[in-house]
Amino acid sequence: MNGREAPDAGPLLLGVRHHGPGSARAVRAALDGARPRVVLIEGPPEADPLIPLAAQEDMRPPVALLAHAVDEPGRSAFWPLAAFSPEWVALRWALEHGVPARFIDLPATHTLAWEREEEEGEGGAEEEAGPERGAGAADEDMRVDPLGVLAETAGYDDAERWWEDVVEHRGAGKGDALAPFTALEEAMTALREEYGSGGHGRDLIREAHMRLRVRDAQREFEDGVAVVCGAWHVPALRHRTTVAADRALLKGLPRVKTDLTWVPWTHRRLSRVGGYGAGVASPGWYAHLFDAPDRPVERWLTKVARLLRAEDRTVSPGHVIEAVRLADTLAALRGRPLPGLGEATDAVRAVMCEGSDVPLALVHDRLVVGDVLGEVPPTVPAVPLQRDLERTRRRLRLKPESAERELDLDLRKDTDAERSRLLHRLRLLGIAWGRPAASRGGTGTFRETWRLRWEPELAVRAAEAGVWGTTVLAAATAKAESDAIAARGLADVTGLAEHCLLAALPGALPTVMRVLADRAALDTDVAHLAQALPALVRSLRYGDVRGTGTAALTEVAAGLAERVFVGLPPACVSLDAEAAEEMRGHVDAVHGALSLLGDNHAAGDGRLRERWRSVLRKLSARDTVPGVLRGRAVRLLLDEGRLAQEEAARLMGLVLSPGTPPAHAAAWIDGFVGGPGGGLLLVHDERLFGLVDRWLTAVPAEAFTDVLPLLRRTFAAYEPGVRRTLGELVRRGPGGHGRTAGATAGATAGAPGFGPGLDGARADAVLPVLRLLLGPDGDDEGIRAERAGVPR
Repeated sequence: MNGREAPDAGPLLLGVRHHGPGSARAVRAALDGARPRVVLIEGPPEADPLIPLAAQEDMRPPVALLAHAVDEPGRSAFWPLAAFSPEWVALRWALEHGVPARFIDLPATHTLAWEREEEEGEGGAEEEAGPERGAGAADEDMRVDPLGVLAETAGYDDAERWWEDVVEHRGAGKGDALAPFTALEEAMTALREEYGSGGHGRDLIREAHMRLRVRDAQREFEDGVAVVCGAWHVPALRHRTTVAADRALLKGLPRVKTDLTWVPWTHRRLSRVGGYGAGVASPGWYAHLFDAPDRPVERWLTKVARLLRAEDRTVSPGHVIEAVRLADTLAALRGRPLPGLGEATDAVRAVMCEGSDVPLALVHDRLVVGDVLGEVPPTVPAVPLQRDLERTRRRLRLKPESAERELDLDLRKDTDAERSRLLHRLRLLGIAWGRPAASRGGTGTFRETWRLRWEPELAVRAAEAGVWGTTVLAAATAKAESDAIAARGLADVTGLAEHCLLAALPGALPTVMRVLADRAALDTDVAHLAQALPALVRSLRYGDVRGTGTAALTEVAAGLAERVFVGLPPACVSLDAEAAEEMRGHVDAVHGALSLLGDNHAAGDGRLRERWRSVLRKLSARDTVPGVLRGRAVRLLLDEGRLAQEEAARLMGLVLSPGTPPAHAAAWIDGFVGGPGGGLLLVHDERLFGLVDRWLTAVPAEAFTDVLPLLRRTFAAYEPGVRRTLGELVRRGPGGHGRTAGATAGATAGAPGFGPGLDGARADAVLPVLRLLLGPDGDDEGIRAERAGVPR
């Protein structure tokens, strides 16, 4: 056969637009009329054994063929198919009529090997592959969009709108079933004569392989061959070439061992141009066009009205009627045969959304794109890890969904605890099906909230994670051990220990703990130690909730804390403003971590926490420590009840004395009253408020601009209600009837913003609320008596 030309009796070439509903209808009509003996489809030939799975009831598009390199599962490629894809329609037609179906595109073994060569710089870019294998006369640096060129030639500025007008709205598949394909072939032939390969040099190699497969089918089935492929390739498949020339183009192509399977896909993924997306801007609209038996615009606007009513918007049948009329009018004004998505969208905006784009964004997200997720049968080929994940998922009743949803877990329940462990193990493996979120049901450690969304790429991540083990547990254990050994910083190892406890990986803990102990012994950077301690302490607390042993962490946590206590005071000396602010974060983290430890915990006994208070006292008293750290140390001791309010006021008075530079005093204030609770401290402690007020009013004008940015940062972090209250206190100003800054709690002397006694009228206004809170037995007279100090 070497050197023999293609036979005169050519195959039935059905050139289509990928994911085009008009092309899909036309393909079905053409196949019904021609009744071919074999159907050849653009796609990887290695997927031929997977074709029968498309006939199963639990195979529901959108789906995709996934090819990945056996040795590098992360190197992969997808061939997405929706219900309105012509290739899927051809595949289903062949299965329903008992006709063989075969894929004829370039094998995935070459496609994936090409990608590897391009990444490694061995094979060059795709533009270079064309000339080396005879790309033709086209400029390889110019990529041609065939539909874009045809649309521009016809006077359209939008290829999607042109396609709708010439194909979707012309009743493709009705009347002469082959007419759409004949017209497209003529147009593409003219484009190929003008542009050659159109800058897609690799297409020439793909087309050579397709021609060889078509010849093979013709020898086997004679003239009963139908080919469904992109319209761009039709002129090349019709072109008469020799077998020798086609084989020469395929000679020496790189190879890589490849596995293929079916995976679920989503409409949202079809809408993405980059990555694995197919670039279909409106898959939900296309699916509607393909499924609607008649009156597509009327049916579409009815769907929109149903969605908006479900979102509590007032949309009546009259709105639908007016929207249909407006869409028809817009189509006539724009010279279109029928209203398209643009006209329907404009009508929805004007009639149903009252000109607002906010509800229109919901329509676009839910209907124009949509959250449809395909399904594949459990019998599809998969690596052992994927099968274990699927079994576990089904047992725990976790259904993959393309729309994001929240999952609240109560770790005291066995099923929820298992769900949590599974999701944490998947995160360790890089399979980000869920991500933790702030729990709305409470802050207890027995609660977890996850945001779940299944993306098609997660199938690739699962295949890639298969190198670590055959089950999710084994793979996560092996991955954690490997990550611990490769970790660069101490905080990374402590974070990994925390993940191991969250994911219940007892097999990985010995390795992680050994690495953790080694790193903690060698690391002398106090900042690193302070970063590592919080994760370690959180890990210690998980043992109570999850039933996980944490004895191995106790000794490491205590030793780490002791090293922080020793190294922190000298590390806080003579820091600049930026370094001092960073160190304040470390001090807060260590304090919060030690606060988590109960007094009955082996690593959190009174001795350990008392040592930390001693460190805070040292920081608060050293003049060489930056003001922001001294102020923070005083505040933490005050919150712990280890510093009297009078002493805190005395220390603040010393710092705010005229001899202290204003910038240093402002930094102390930022450390003391900055952060959560600082504003309430000023609201309820009259002495502190008076000190700050008098100091601020006494700052010289030339120094005020220097301290203003720091003070603005401090007070801007307060809650709006706290800022309002402080503003009200400042607005009242100093008065002779309030308390003085140095007065004791029981004194009645004046202070700025505070009255001498209780305002009876304002207190009486609260009585109705108190009665509701205390119940029917509460009496106003008794409450008034108690307020007045008279026994009831």
